[in-house]
Amino acid sequence: MSIDEVVDRADRGRVTLQVIAGKLDVSTATVSLALRDSPVVAEATKARVQALARELGYIYNRSAASLRTARTNMIAVGFHDITNPYFAEMLVAVEETAAEAGRTILLGTYAESLERQERVLGTLKEYRPDGMILCPAGGATAESLNHLTAARIPVVQISREIDGVGLDFVGSDDEMGADLAIGHLVDLGHTRIAMIGGNDAISTGRARHRGYRAALQRRGLPFDPALVYMDYGSRQTGLAGIQAVLDLPDPPTAAFCFNDLTAFGALLGLRHRMREAGVDFSIVGCDDVQEAAQWYPALTTVRNHHAEMGRRAAELLIERIENPDLPPRRVLIAPELIVRASTVKR
Repeated sequence: MSIDEVVDRADRGRVTLQVIAGKLDVSTATVSLALRDSPVVAEATKARVQALARELGYIYNRSAASLRTARTNMIAVGFHDITNPYFAEMLVAVEETAAEAGRTILLGTYAESLERQERVLGTLKEYRPDGMILCPAGGATAESLNHLTAARIPVVQISREIDGVGLDFVGSDDEMGADLAIGHLVDLGHTRIAMIGGNDAISTGRARHRGYRAALQRRGLPFDPALVYMDYGSRQTGLAGIQAVLDLPDPPTAAFCFNDLTAFGALLGLRHRMREAGVDFSIVGCDDVQEAAQWYPALTTVRNHHAEMGRRAAELLIERIENPDLPPRRVLIAPELIVRASTVKR
């Protein structure tokens, strides 16, 4: 059979490296390197190979390559939520960093459901990713990840962490963030400061609540449990929480919100009471998503550098894939206070 007949047949079926190599009279190794844009192949040859591959509709066989190399060049990402812009923006940074390293992202989400998390992570595992980046669902324990560690899949936790799992972690210094928020409000003259949002089932909720209490104590202010409205961070929590604390006999004049979504709900809740942040009440959020600067009034918030968090988590995972025996690493990124228009002097 002539090479033209082989190509004609390939045109009707699957195009292989051998077909392209035969048509151009080069080795399959040269074709493979040229399709990967390797600098060891002459530019003219590379251009000829890539042009013919496009003409014939060549599709890279990732499954066959992964069998040869024991690598899939895929990173699985498990997030509890990507409707929150904080995690969506973080995911963009993870994907960009992975792409720069020649890796593809597989995404799974599971809300705050442990049952769904187990199912989603099990499915992601079946695709044999080289590693995983996880933000665990509320209430997750070390046992939740046993099946991943047993399969020797490198894992980096991001934003939220599970104690006692011995895995890499990248997150914000949440206690420091709470201290920055409370310090700002106290400097403005507020002494009755609520905390809205946060849940003891997640590490960020526990840490920000600890930071809130410690910041009050550090500044000589009493902790009043009536000023705390705990729930997962959402607009609904902010809306309900701000109205609950405003109904107290001795209501607060300011609130620190678990995240920006909660703060957005609190801003709306104030308007339901004919109040306005930055005029007769102060609101501080946490995260600094892009939307925070676009609100009216623009939201004072704690910037957690979540894009940097995503980049660093991807970098740590790639390092872990290459060097699985590295000791566990815990990276805390220092937050900063971003003062805008939603806070006002008492």
